[in-house]
This record gives sequence, C-alpha cells and structure tokens, in this order.
Amino acid sequence: IATEEPLNPIKQDIKKGKLRYVANIFPHKGYIWNYGAFPQTWEDPGHTDKITGCCGDNDPVDVCEIGSKIRSSGEIVQVKVLGVLGLIDEGETDWKIIAISVDDPEARKIHGKKHKPGYLEATIDWFRSYKIPDGKPENRFAFNGEFKDKDFAVEIIKSTHEYWKALLHKKADGGTIKCTNVLVGGSPFCCSEEDARSIVQSVRAIF
Repeated sequence: IATEEPLNPIKQDIKKGKLRYVANIFPHKGYIWNYGAFPQTWEDPGHTDKITGCCGDNDPVDVCEIGSKIRSSGEIVQVKVLGVLGLIDEGETDWKIIAISVDDPEARKIHGKKHKPGYLEATIDWFRSYKIPDGKPENRFAFNGEFKDKDFAVEIIKSTHEYWKALLHKKADGGTIKCTNVLVGGSPFCCSEEDARSIVQSVRAIF
C-alpha cells in the first residue's frame, strides 16, 4: 500500500531503488499466510504505545490471514479476528492481527491454537528472523512473544481506527502520507470522484 502516493495504490514495494521481496527463511518459503492490512487503521508514529513503549510504525495494522485459500493481491476479504501478536520491528510498534476468512471451511471451529498446531510458533519464528537476510538484527516482541486473544486484538483495531480518523481530519500529523480520499465526509482531504479519476488517469499517462 503506497501511502505516500495519492489514493494509496497497491504496488510493488521498492527499497533503496530496488524491488523488495521477502527472503526465504528455512524451512519457510515466502509468507506463510495471506498477508494484508485492515483499511481505515493507522499506527501513529507520534503516539507511544503504553504496552510496548514504542511509537507506531506509520502504517495500517497488518493482518495474517491463516485460511486455506491463497488470496490475490488487492483482494478484499472479510475475516474473523482470532488474536494478535505484538511485534517490535526496528524499535517501532507493529501489531500483527491473526485472523481467518469467514468463508474458510475451518472458520467456525477455530478459536485458538489447538486447531493448527505449530502454526503460531512458526509465525513467531518467521517474524523474529525475516529481516536477518537483510543484515538486520532479530525482531523483538511484546509479552515475550505471547499471542493475545480476540478481545485484545479488537481493542487494537478500534484504537488504530481512531488514530486513522484523527489523521483523515488533520488532528494528527501524517507527515508524507497522502490522505486524498473520496469517501470520508468532513475530511479536508476528501475529493470528488471526478478528481480521483483524474489522479488515476494522470498516473496511467506516465506509464
């Protein structure tokens, strides 16, 4: 999600001028779940989280969807929230919501780790190590890597939604984030659908 571009398009991530890919961390290959984010959430870098003692990472809240279907980029999926992992990524708070698609065959019966033994442990291992191939240290976790339950996760989602609302109404400093939108009434960044189409067409013209 390119937050520094108008209308925040989904595109290939670039770091230091090169396309960014996730390294394989033995025994894992790439992401081990469908990796996405909740819209209308924001981890405010100007807010120090009371739990982690670190500021937000300036991004939407990440979601690890553990269903059996491999999803496409940009796909919108309704999920059942299961829990949350508190990652400390390079000194920033980076919550990881664990969820499963509501249309997954196992969605009704999954409420905890017993239905997918080893999966949450693998998730911790993955997040601890995934930046090591880039020459960075292991990541740390809040609560010593303990997953918190659904109620805790929902409170994280609610609080980051409030930060997002503050951002969209200029009550928080988003820095280089582009907040242009067509749906948030009362937001000083709200534009018409015609203006939004013009933005999209101008980008297409470049390519």
